[in-house]
Amino acid sequence: MIKLSRLAALLVAGTIVSAPTFAADKGGAVATVNGQAISQNTYNAFVAEQKAQGTPDSPELQNAVKEELVRREVLTQEAKKKGLDKKPEIQGQMELAKQAVLIRAYLSDYVRANPVSEDRLKKDYEAIKANLGTTEYKAKHILVSTEDEAKAIIAKLEKGDKFADLAKQSKDPGSKDNGGELGWSAPSTYVKPFSDALTKLKKGEYTKTPVKTDFGYHVIMLEDTRPLTPPPFEQVKPQLQQRASQQQVEALVKKLRESAKVN
Repeated sequence: MIKLSRLAALLVAGTIVSAPTFAADKGGAVATVNGQAISQNTYNAFVAEQKAQGTPDSPELQNAVKEELVRREVLTQEAKKKGLDKKPEIQGQMELAKQAVLIRAYLSDYVRANPVSEDRLKKDYEAIKANLGTTEYKAKHILVSTEDEAKAIIAKLEKGDKFADLAKQSKDPGSKDNGGELGWSAPSTYVKPFSDALTKLKKGEYTKTPVKTDFGYHVIMLEDTRPLTPPPFEQVKPQLQQRASQQQVEALVKKLRESAKVN
């Protein structure tokens, strides 16, 4: 299933290329190609898209956009001559692209019309801080498929084998070649059985019984702890804004979907 956010990104993209200078028309068309006009609206939309991606407005940009639209129109006309626009699969793709543009416009308009309040963002910030806790843990682990494998690893640790050597058996590709290191994290970033076991350990200790999660069986070692200092509100405000807006959009889509009559 394609997520709504991805649908909104399914837009026809083009490459800006260098081009000779054109004079931008002030009327309803910026150019005419074999009798077919390229509208000012299309030109404006393309320029705005490039500027939104960080390209500064300039005569060079404007000329390059115009040339690109001319090239597109030439290719579009050739495609129509071959009847490609009449093929059902092509018509379906064109409809999806049209939907994507309308969806993006609708959701952008909704977010602008329903700004997230400062109070909401601060409440979210405090809730996230409370969930993170006040301590970070530096941990490492070894993940295996069965409880017996985990028990065998624990037995080897008891005999003095090095954790880093045994970690090479781990199923976790992100840590197995680094001695099982997971780095510094708040307990809430792990699944509950893992975090529960981790927070009960003292520095230098490892779990004496396998820890089962949906990923398999873990042997966990706690290397160190330190106070957790969250970033200030203003620093993470843009991320909180994005998160809250996305939640609003998801709630809107859910509401609209539930009220829609589908036969």
